[in-house]
Amino acid sequence: MMKYIPFIFALILAVNASAQSDMQRTPKGALCQIYTHNTGEKLKDGDIITFQYIQKTDKDSVLYSTYASGNVGQARIQPSQNVADLMEVFPLLAVGDSVLVKVPTDSLFKEHEDKRPAFFPKGSNLDFTIKILKAQSMDAFMAEIKATEVNAANKYTADHKLNLQTTASGLKYVITQPSTKLKPQKGDTLLVNYAGRSLDDKVFDSSIEAIAKGAGLQQPGRTYEPIEVIVGTGGVIPGWDEGLLLLNEGSKATFVVPSNLAYGAQGNGNDIKPFSTLVFDVEIVKIKPVKHAAAPAAKAPAKKPVYKKKVTTKKN
Repeated sequence: MMKYIPFIFALILAVNASAQSDMQRTPKGALCQIYTHNTGEKLKDGDIITFQYIQKTDKDSVLYSTYASGNVGQARIQPSQNVADLMEVFPLLAVGDSVLVKVPTDSLFKEHEDKRPAFFPKGSNLDFTIKILKAQSMDAFMAEIKATEVNAANKYTADHKLNLQTTASGLKYVITQPSTKLKPQKGDTLLVNYAGRSLDDKVFDSSIEAIAKGAGLQQPGRTYEPIEVIVGTGGVIPGWDEGLLLLNEGSKATFVVPSNLAYGAQGNGNDIKPFSTLVFDVEIVKIKPVKHAAAPAAKAPAKKPVYKKKVTTKKN
């Protein structure tokens, strides 16, 4: 058997060399091999692309998979900033194409060798297997996102039988406990109890201990009490700034806040994804009014001059 080992080793090297020769190298040093060649239009600068991908080490250890996580990748094609952003590779592809990309880890950890993990030794690659699912213009992407958000919010409203009013900005609300007490004005400090939910009814935050603990929220050191909000000054999301001014001290309400009045395209942490409509149950516990400038007295309307009709007499 020993006499065959050099031959087997040479064969492996030849196979690897052949595989490498089938790959093309990008200007920044990544290697890529396109498995399919669809005849559609190539991806272009500005396209929003949706894709599946698997991220592996050279030893085939899976680091991340969109297939396993259920979350597809999305990116906007733009000029490449570094070898790992794959922006040199995407314009080589069309919708439906699959590609293997090998990114040299020596480039990834250049000047950051102290952060190189053991499973990425020098000379190794970070491998991506990518399948392009969809390409859209920014306008088409945003229209689809908005339609998906609106449909989800409408379904939530119908499922929960909410009789909502809608403001000019798009805020939806229903007052669940009316009050005739003091109404807040811009700049007043409000003490507010609240519970925030996503459209799947998952509580992501609350000032009320029973609700927070019932939802399994881990908030060590949190003091459960109404929070202070200086209303109308931008200290909270726009949906709150607008909605709280519609209530009175002692009022309770449910706000259904579209993403453009909440956290928009950025989202907020792990619990609030980009373009998420949010639901808040709120109560104004107390209003601490500030001294507001007196409204200027209305000017009396100017009197119109009264002209007497000139009477002329006919001479006989």
